[in-house]
Amino acid sequence: MFTKMRMRNFKSWVDTGDVRLAPLTGIFGSNSSGKSSLLQMLLLLKQTTESNDRKLVLKTGNLQDGYVNLGTVSEITHGESTELTMDVSWHLPTTPSSASKNASSNENLPSIQITEPETDNEFLIETLEFSTSIFSDRQNTHVSRISYLADRFKVEMLRSKNNQYSIRVNVDGTEPQRPQGRPRVFMSPEKCYGFSDEALRFYQNTGYLSDIVLSFEQQFKRVYYLGPLRGYPQRTYNWAGESPSGVGMSGELAISALLAGKNVKVYPPKKSKGVTQFKLEERVAKWLVEMRMASSFHTKQLIDGGNQYEVRLKRTSQSHEVLITDMGFGVSQVLPVLVLCYYAPVGSTLIFEQPEIHLHPAVQSILADVFIDVMKNRGIQLIIESHSEHLLRRLQRRIAEEKLMLEQTALYFCDLTNGQSRISELKIDMYGNILNWPKDFFGDLTGDMFEIARNGIQRQMTNGNH
Repeated sequence: MFTKMRMRNFKSWVDTGDVRLAPLTGIFGSNSSGKSSLLQMLLLLKQTTESNDRKLVLKTGNLQDGYVNLGTVSEITHGESTELTMDVSWHLPTTPSSASKNASSNENLPSIQITEPETDNEFLIETLEFSTSIFSDRQNTHVSRISYLADRFKVEMLRSKNNQYSIRVNVDGTEPQRPQGRPRVFMSPEKCYGFSDEALRFYQNTGYLSDIVLSFEQQFKRVYYLGPLRGYPQRTYNWAGESPSGVGMSGELAISALLAGKNVKVYPPKKSKGVTQFKLEERVAKWLVEMRMASSFHTKQLIDGGNQYEVRLKRTSQSHEVLITDMGFGVSQVLPVLVLCYYAPVGSTLIFEQPEIHLHPAVQSILADVFIDVMKNRGIQLIIESHSEHLLRRLQRRIAEEKLMLEQTALYFCDLTNGQSRISELKIDMYGNILNWPKDFFGDLTGDMFEIARNGIQRQMTNGNH
């Protein structure tokens, strides 16, 4: 799970400061206030890890095989700055794994075992902090620093002015031994987070350095993203048995994911003690019923052995069963959200942009309960960018009811002042009250109500005079 992030000189952000990331993190604010940029940093790093070009410092676009299209590094640095910095921290499991390099995205991320240089004592890294600085000279993009920091451990790769790189490793205050008699080799980073083979061989017995880079890549492999613009429903869907990694950026793979995991139980036995077990389609159907968007929901294969499927629903128990295309638009918009929440592997991080889009206010409120459920019972981390007051109010209510703990949430408000984005954490007490409610957080509702009353009184007085 991600625990912290920070970025400097990234688009409208001069410096976000340390932003705490909780199991359920909500980011609110006005349009163009920098909310999406916070998500884009994580997506930028994710699509860089998925690039086949290990010499590419930072993959800033395109959307054909990535998540964001930001142009060049020089185009996303703030103002006249030529260098941007990105920091991120995450927790690792405490159980060591000797087969870490074979870990799949559906397994727990491996712990990293470090051996002290002089005593041969071993200890585990539980949390890693990563930082990278990248600069552009308007022609090329370079890494100036890569750093990984943990308790009792630090590795840093630095670039000097003559384009030479040096690597420094410190374990419990001690530097590992360098191979005797080996001439100095030319080092270079791989992407903005990795070390070349020459750098890894610079010290003796430091195989854990490759495990650290692997941990970074595995952490971002477990990130799933759903954007705000979701596709239109279809009358039929083709599915040939594939299991997509997610639901797609616009939810285009939601039905394929639903069919692939149709009979898979969504709650892990150890994490869901006392929780009713559901299969994926059952859980999605139950939420649609609770949202009052349907009284039944299921997928149907058109021909036995064929690859065409329909999605069928009933609006009420007395209604005729219809295709999803013949229901309200909201069903097709919320469906990818529900499927991703219960299809993604346990322990994943889900990033949502405006999950409430096209949904009735009452459904937006229930969506908050969906997020609380998967966070608590599936071990899923959620990072949500939203404009929904109803979603926020339901989170506040659940805090007051003690169904959501304060330490499980981190809620933020972003605004833009003089061309620079700012972020403030909302201070919430144990009763769900926001103690530092920002001005015009969701518009001037109080002002509108006052003007309605004032003008109503004036009109009544005018009508009374006549």
